[in-house]
Amino acid sequence: DMGGDLDVLKIWRASIAAGRLLGPRMYIAGPMLDGPIPRFPSSAPVANAADGRRVVDDLKARGVDFIKIQSLIPRDGYFAAAEEAKKVGLTFVGHVPDAIRAAEASNAGQKSIEHFTGIFEACSTIEDKLITGTPRGPGPNVKTYDPARARTIIALMARNRTWQVPTLVWEHGQWLVDDIDLSHDPLTKYAPAAWREHTWPMFVKDILATMDTDPLPVRKRFFQMELEMTLAMFRAGVPFMAGTDTAAGVHVFPGFSLHQELAFFVQAGLTPMQALQTATRNPAEFMGRLEDLGTVAKGKLADLVLLDANPLDDIANTRRIQAVVLAGRYLDRAALDRMLKGVERAVAEPDTAAKIKATGPQGAAK
Repeated sequence: DMGGDLDVLKIWRASIAAGRLLGPRMYIAGPMLDGPIPRFPSSAPVANAADGRRVVDDLKARGVDFIKIQSLIPRDGYFAAAEEAKKVGLTFVGHVPDAIRAAEASNAGQKSIEHFTGIFEACSTIEDKLITGTPRGPGPNVKTYDPARARTIIALMARNRTWQVPTLVWEHGQWLVDDIDLSHDPLTKYAPAAWREHTWPMFVKDILATMDTDPLPVRKRFFQMELEMTLAMFRAGVPFMAGTDTAAGVHVFPGFSLHQELAFFVQAGLTPMQALQTATRNPAEFMGRLEDLGTVAKGKLADLVLLDANPLDDIANTRRIQAVVLAGRYLDRAALDRMLKGVERAVAEPDTAAKIKATGPQGAAK
């Protein structure tokens, strides 16, 4: 989990471990480190270096697994948090903040970069201007892209082993938000009313406000450049993981979106096996869990997805799920379908996180 209510996340994790709640293995950040006026409520405000160190120490004491960086954290707060995270033994990941260059983040030890933040700015002949947010939108990245600068930043990411989580499904939805009509998508039945009625319209409005000068063909070209960057980095030895971000503004449906992300990796030029590894072996390596997770081998924990068709023939076959084995528990297709029906019912209920926080672990089981 890349940022959320730590109390709720810890309740979920404890309930899963105790067998009261069916759920995934959770690797959690809790509050994200952002600027003095954070963009999201699930954030810890950081105004200076002292704040950066204090927040990292507090989150370490509260039992987080890693530190998540957001975009508005100030420069001194970022470097202080990075230093403190290393001091207390916590990995730090996330956005390249607006006040930082991608090269600086990589050299500071940031273990992963999400959404290619800072990467295309680093490839631009006007990086100094772009990291300030002026001009806005992807058009300037397209116009000022310098292949030599791109090779330099790619080589640095490979040398430092700075992992990339490009969230291509989110990027595609963001840049083409006015070209994609998902209003009749059958997956909307799994989306909470708050997403459909509030979150999506709000973020669509915000996204469109930042690209009013970039026509659709320019934005389509920029997404193609993101696919090309994915392949160039991968070939250079930069490690990748699959991730999709959440549903803000671009109709990302958690779970289903992972299959779309794998398809985008293949569209970028990875083989189906390489794409699959971004969601299996690679995350286990990233988290230091390859000894017991990430591949199918005797003695490893039994977390498996069983398919009706070979995904190496067609990556779309990852959607043909016959069963799931979670920590040795077998869930057949009928059980999975019952779970999806439960999601349909749940989206009409009050906020799940608030309910669990109010009722405690037993509420989580319900």
